Amino acid sequence: MPCPALPDGFDFTDPDLLQDRVPLPEFAQLRRTEPVRWIAQRPRASGFDDAGYWAVTRHEDVKYVSTHPELYSSHLNTAVIRFNETISRDQIEVQKLIMLNMDPPEHTRVRQIVQRGFTPRAIRSLEQALRERARSIVTTALEQAGPDGSFDFVTNVAVELPLQAIAELIGVPQEDRSKIFDWSNKMAGYDDPEYAITEEIGAEAALEIVSYAMNLAAARKECPAKDIVSQLVAAEDEGNLSGDEFGFFVILLAVAGNETTRNAITHGMHAFLTHPDQWELYKRERPDTTAEEIVRWATPVVSFQRTATRDTELGGARIRRGDRVGIFYSSANHDPEVFDNPGAFDITRDPNPHLGFGGGGPHFCLGKSLAVLEINLIFHAIADAMPGLRLAADPRRLRSAWLNGVKELQVSTG
Repeated sequence: MPCPALPDGFDFTDPDLLQDRVPLPEFAQLRRTEPVRWIAQRPRASGFDDAGYWAVTRHEDVKYVSTHPELYSSHLNTAVIRFNETISRDQIEVQKLIMLNMDPPEHTRVRQIVQRGFTPRAIRSLEQALRERARSIVTTALEQAGPDGSFDFVTNVAVELPLQAIAELIGVPQEDRSKIFDWSNKMAGYDDPEYAITEEIGAEAALEIVSYAMNLAAARKECPAKDIVSQLVAAEDEGNLSGDEFGFFVILLAVAGNETTRNAITHGMHAFLTHPDQWELYKRERPDTTAEEIVRWATPVVSFQRTATRDTELGGARIRRGDRVGIFYSSANHDPEVFDNPGAFDITRDPNPHLGFGGGGPHFCLGKSLAVLEINLIFHAIADAMPGLRLAADPRRLRSAWLNGVKELQVSTG
């Protein structure tokens, strides 16, 4: 059945669309009428030599694709649903060295190594340091606010704790965190003309991160420290990461662990300031369910993709081997079959089976516990130190094909 809400040429990965809004009405129409729909693209529009992709919009189907890597591969075309049209196939192939773009069993091997750094004990060991950093970040933001109490929430608050958490986790000196921030922005911001970033600049930033991480790994091999790097790279022949594998892991941390948490925090603050009843509730009660609802509401990664390994069927659609399949987490997280009143921002929502950390399966977010901790700590600090915060301007959104990003959010304490 054709979907009447979508005009000819409508593309959920159009970066101009996501710079303006997340297309929730169009997702809703597809869930009702054509939950797996072919989205035509001209060849090379996304950097791929094909005619488009399948948009998967229901929670149930997104979860199915995510949990069946034998049918839907992350490796064949990577998990990134849209690159610049100028990207070469060789540049795409290089990205397969990142864990996000691997399939089992190679993905299983690498994940079993790196998850040592994300055990409950490892995350608990960071909590006190990150709590103090969260308080310091908020205090500094207040001190640096303008005469009218205004400041950019993204730059002064949201970016800082994720960066400092990564630095704390892998032993990057705090003075180097701005480098990681700059490199990750260049890798993720290639669709936004304000950043004037080409594929070449993005590739150079990735190489900078790999080089930095490899040097860090070499230093830890020579002189181990009590940090996760030493654990991951100490002895390659004993099931640890090689220097270049560690480098590509840090790329994943820089984007998946930095950009996503930063945007969740920003969208969460915006949601609170546009839903004052929820902000008042949070300041009074600090519900444990808050972080999960912020991630559902924000869904920082709108979509990833998989590639069909054989002819199959999904949601009434016949998918051919080699077809790209877009799994739209933003749509799944607003599926009324799963969530009561999904359009409401409700920090007491429970249960909350959102897919903001992935749809389960091998690529379920490794850093979920760390992200939840960061969100909880920063909002505790904000509620304590600036309870009267208010919105000063509408958010300026990132132009991106797959990130629900915010570049600037002006707020005021005045």
